[in-house]
Amino acid sequence: MAQSVAFYTLGCKLNFSETSTISRQMETNGFRQIEFQQGADIYVINTCSVTDHADKKCRKVVKEALKYNSLAKIVVIGCYAQLKPQEIATIPGVNMVLGASEKFNLVENLTKLNQEGQVLILNENIKETNVFVPGFSVGERTRSFMKVQDGCDYFCSFCTIPLARGKSRSQTVIETLKIAEQIALTGVKEIVLTGVNLGDFGVGQNETFFDLVKALENINGIERFRISSIEPNLLTDEIIHFVAQSKKFVPHFHIPLQSGSDDILKLMRRKYLRSLYTNRVNTIKTLMPYCCIGVDVIVGFPQETEQAFLETYTFLNELDISYLHVFPYSERANTTARKLDGVVPVKIRMERAKQLRILSEKKRHKFYTENLGKTFTVLYEAEENKGVMHGFTENYIKIETPYDPLLVNELVDVQLLEINSNMNVIPLELTTCLHT
Repeated sequence: MAQSVAFYTLGCKLNFSETSTISRQMETNGFRQIEFQQGADIYVINTCSVTDHADKKCRKVVKEALKYNSLAKIVVIGCYAQLKPQEIATIPGVNMVLGASEKFNLVENLTKLNQEGQVLILNENIKETNVFVPGFSVGERTRSFMKVQDGCDYFCSFCTIPLARGKSRSQTVIETLKIAEQIALTGVKEIVLTGVNLGDFGVGQNETFFDLVKALENINGIERFRISSIEPNLLTDEIIHFVAQSKKFVPHFHIPLQSGSDDILKLMRRKYLRSLYTNRVNTIKTLMPYCCIGVDVIVGFPQETEQAFLETYTFLNELDISYLHVFPYSERANTTARKLDGVVPVKIRMERAKQLRILSEKKRHKFYTENLGKTFTVLYEAEENKGVMHGFTENYIKIETPYDPLLVNELVDVQLLEINSNMNVIPLELTTCLHT
């Protein structure tokens, strides 16, 4: 019988896209993919390095895997594997650690496993990485995360991603369109464009992210395109105006801010100040009042005084945004922020994060409330949970309705009726759109 493999993914949408791509490679080479709890012969753990909990999370997943099969081979890949391979090698049960480039040759690398228990580390210098490996997720849900860009040239003072993934790179527009056409053949209705620095698509190729957006509009078989996180300095007015009149790109932007204090933004080495961010939000809301805007924020960055935090809080409170992703600052090795003075105590970081998360709930509730009574189109997901199913409108409002298998992967026009105790919206279904 073919060897079985199970996957566990930590981190961002890009990681999920790459895990799905690697799993298809393994199935093509004769491996049999099974669920994590079924006791696989091989476990592949795709890791993240954004916070300082990578070690703890990785250890926990390895321990869980060995519960289901104590003889399993454990392979750790991803950003954490690129940055700290020796640290991972000390985790009991790990057999192989693969860096950013090596993970895409997993099948070949498995043949190199030492049978005598020594951990095999394959981890080249990421600075030499200049190859872009495309990827997309299918099968797990009705949306596909499509990787269109990798790496980053920005080197923000708090971030290790350039060290983990290398320089910014992508395919051409034409090559990327071929991947989108391949996804369309799977029956997926929505593609989420993902990347490390998405707006940097086409760098060095005389092409831009806007060129890609315009080209994707004409792809047959995909009903929706959603732009994931994009830097405010790369979210141009032409992109915003295009999305406002697009038939396929949905009114939803996730725009990292990180701080509402110009002084902190400069210390972070971000490529914009508050005024540019305000301009982006105002332009979006003028053209698309119903548009959902998500924001990333880091609290407790070195030298973030109480006054600087209040600047951030006030700035976000007054902005017409829809929700926040809040991250307490986490010291990362080999970053310039770690050398700064004015360290904020962890307890204060957590208190500030709590305040912004409460603000986020207020913002989300306000955004949902403003849209009650209006009609949108929801794409229902396949998952069932206690007799209910969920989906998202084009402007990213989460819908909850009794489970109906006939609604899975269907676009349904709904009127938004009320917000329930789970902070989901109860809909009145109007019509099932005949998109096949």
